[in-house]
Amino acid sequence: MLTFTIALACLLAGYFLYGMVVEKAFRPDSGRRMPCDVREDDVDYMPLSAWRVYLIQFLNIAGTGPIFGAIMGILYGPAAYLWIVLGCIFAGAVHDYMCGMICVRQGGASLPEIVGANLGQPMHYVVGVTSLILLVLVGAVFVITPASLLDNMTPDRGFLWGHVFWIIVIFLYYILATLLPIDKLIGRIYPLFGAALLVMALGIGYCIFAKGGYLPELTDDPFVSHHPKGLPIFPMLCVTIACGAISGFHGTQCPLMSRCMTNEKYGRPIFYGAMITEGVVALIWAAAAVKFADSLPGEAGQTAYEKLAALGNPALVVKEISTSWLGVIGAILAVLGVVAAPITSGDTAFRSARLILADFIGISQKSFERRLMLCLPMFVIAAALMFMEFDVLWRYFAWTNQTMATVMLWTATVWLRNNRGALMACMTLVPAMFMTVVCVSYIIVAPEGLRMSLEAALVSGVSVALVLGALYVLVESRKKHDIK
Repeated sequence: MLTFTIALACLLAGYFLYGMVVEKAFRPDSGRRMPCDVREDDVDYMPLSAWRVYLIQFLNIAGTGPIFGAIMGILYGPAAYLWIVLGCIFAGAVHDYMCGMICVRQGGASLPEIVGANLGQPMHYVVGVTSLILLVLVGAVFVITPASLLDNMTPDRGFLWGHVFWIIVIFLYYILATLLPIDKLIGRIYPLFGAALLVMALGIGYCIFAKGGYLPELTDDPFVSHHPKGLPIFPMLCVTIACGAISGFHGTQCPLMSRCMTNEKYGRPIFYGAMITEGVVALIWAAAAVKFADSLPGEAGQTAYEKLAALGNPALVVKEISTSWLGVIGAILAVLGVVAAPITSGDTAFRSARLILADFIGISQKSFERRLMLCLPMFVIAAALMFMEFDVLWRYFAWTNQTMATVMLWTATVWLRNNRGALMACMTLVPAMFMTVVCVSYIIVAPEGLRMSLEAALVSGVSVALVLGALYVLVESRKKHDIK
């Protein structure tokens, strides 16, 4: 319990302390004209109140990642606490803040435009294609997961209230949310979803303190994997828990809210703060999962991690925890919060994909017909992806997700170097190099990758990170020489 409490306090302190450092490094200008003023179109560029922008941003990024990912990530042991806290404060929240604020400074530009302006035109095309793939994968994943949860909550009556029924309902909602102006549907129902998600977090968080049982502590061999299958902590944990620590998907969502912010001074609560909030949600579900599993009957000598792994599907874990700890009414609110999380990320995933594609090919989005023209191919592809095996779909999504985060961190490093100097650039350079090691080593060692040894993966990851670091230093030193 002590480790969980300290971790929770560190996340909150991180917002006020390191969040202020990041904010001062960027230097927000409260007098600058915002994209919602310059380019207002009553569809995507429109002013919204700061609390509403924060809430939409939080719900956009808080998909099933900080819930399902945390449940799967705690299987590695107390190292999950360290990754959530340190990753969130020093990497994820910095990533989200820099992405959102650079987008503001570039007039509401989408992620590929930001990357292209800082890393060159070839990367603009690479990130444009990759981000579209990621967003369609997210859309597909976040149709399947809430549909599974709703299927488990409702009685079995054949097609009606069944898995396929909920897939159709959610998909139809996504189509409407993608095509309609942001204030017509998303801006109106998100407060309801946000209340459900907060009730869920508070209810489960209270039960962590009130219920008895085992909770991992940092004294329990934090750097030794406790995973029942013997999977290594690094790099597997850093990809398993993405949205609770750092996630490239967030980079596609931050531009949506940068187009609705009315003042740069709101950047820290909206971008850095929403990520810290998501880290709290991830921490709560990681602790709740292992504590609940420890209370279950099992074979003699069976660990809480083994019991949790035996439960299988994280959706089932969520349902069992909610009904067991909170009763019928509390469980409905808690599960509704968990259902709301992926739905409020899936709808904006498709919306982001539409905007990125529109920026990519230069098509105005004021016309409903043009928005529909861009969306139809994406919906068809996403529908086809739903027939893939979910575990495979999730792993490809997870790796693509972290690769995008790495690219954005390198982009922010170049922006800080050009605008604030080499010292400030270290704020994103260090996590950029770390995430480079994560992504390269993961694809080399993972079952869906090259399946090589962990030693080979780590050597390769570190080598690529050092090469990119040296290239960064070389390019920036040449720029400095040219200026002289």
